[in-house]
Amino acid sequence: MRRTLGVAMLTGIVVASAAATGATAAPADATTGYIVVLRADADSSSVAAEHARANGAAVGHVYGHALRGYSARMSATAAERVSRDSRVLFVQPDGVATTTAQSMPTGINRADAELSTTAKINGTDERVDVDVAVIDTGVDLDHPDLNVYTAGAKNCSTGRSADDGNGHGTHVAGTIGALDNSTGVVGVAPGARIWPVRVLSNSGSGSFSDIICGIDFVTANADMIEVANMSLGGSGSDSACGSNRDAMHEAICKSVAAGVTYVVAAGNSSADSSTFVPAAYDEVITVSALADFNGLPGGGAAATCRADVDDTLADFSNYGADVDLIAPGVCIESTWKGAGYNTISGTSMASPHVAGGAALYTANNPSASPSTVKSALQSAGTTDWNNSDDPDGSKEKLLNVATF
Repeated sequence: MRRTLGVAMLTGIVVASAAATGATAAPADATTGYIVVLRADADSSSVAAEHARANGAAVGHVYGHALRGYSARMSATAAERVSRDSRVLFVQPDGVATTTAQSMPTGINRADAELSTTAKINGTDERVDVDVAVIDTGVDLDHPDLNVYTAGAKNCSTGRSADDGNGHGTHVAGTIGALDNSTGVVGVAPGARIWPVRVLSNSGSGSFSDIICGIDFVTANADMIEVANMSLGGSGSDSACGSNRDAMHEAICKSVAAGVTYVVAAGNSSADSSTFVPAAYDEVITVSALADFNGLPGGGAAATCRADVDDTLADFSNYGADVDLIAPGVCIESTWKGAGYNTISGTSMASPHVAGGAALYTANNPSASPSTVKSALQSAGTTDWNNSDDPDGSKEKLLNVATF
């Protein structure tokens, strides 16, 4: 059972479905959200329109890149009829996602980003030539410390634009690529072009179908986007690509195959990440959180914004065999909505450090596959941290980008 974490302290996303939570099913004649995944040779738009006419479905998103399919509201009876169509691979209930929250920032220092010849952190605004999608609550489109690519903004959620009314997505974006301009903060890959892909509302809530819409958009632009960060997750488990069990996983499989490196948060439940998605997926880079209060190895630093032990696995962080890297995720200062700055904690804050590292690597190796990027990050990582409190006993590599 996921333990509740204070909204002001820990930031992440919880994704749940009726099946996962034990919620009571809606009456058969009530409309419910569904995700319909079609066979690869089906035309999403025409099939969705046909199903809408025949079954009274109210179509939402239509997917044509990461998936063939669509989302819609319809009755359970209609969903059953749709599932029998030979063009349909599977139909699943939509899920709900909600946030569970929570200079050179300490995390940038601990990752040795200032030593990277690609990052070139010296107070001069020289921007890393790379494109990173932030699949989140949106990004502050006018933040003076970010290089937001507004032409690449996508709103799959509520509201009128991809502008951030929550703060979470803007914080993630700053850790990835805040400008090296002598003001505010600096990111791991300063000046990286940020594509704001909004899949969550101002309150930090959204649906599986909205998240897939974001992945679909990224996949459609895979010729330009090298890295995508997803600081979100929820109950679920891994499955093989092509098993037709999990629409979000199938979408990520296709997106990774198109060349996009996905970096995701391990989760904030002090649990094995094998029970959370997308953290459990093999195709992504899953990141746990290190408690680091001074940006230096060795431990012993006093706690700052929250109680924890310096240089150890954060007390809220998920762990396990699905974790690929660990990165700073406690008391991380970064950009915030309204052209501001904020200090918060969570594996949501650890993930964008690694996304920034992936951005640095791909800036110099533009043809590298996502698996190559993952291997390069793991090879460059160090074991210079204390894992004495890590329940899985494994010492994952700590992000280090000094050689990138």
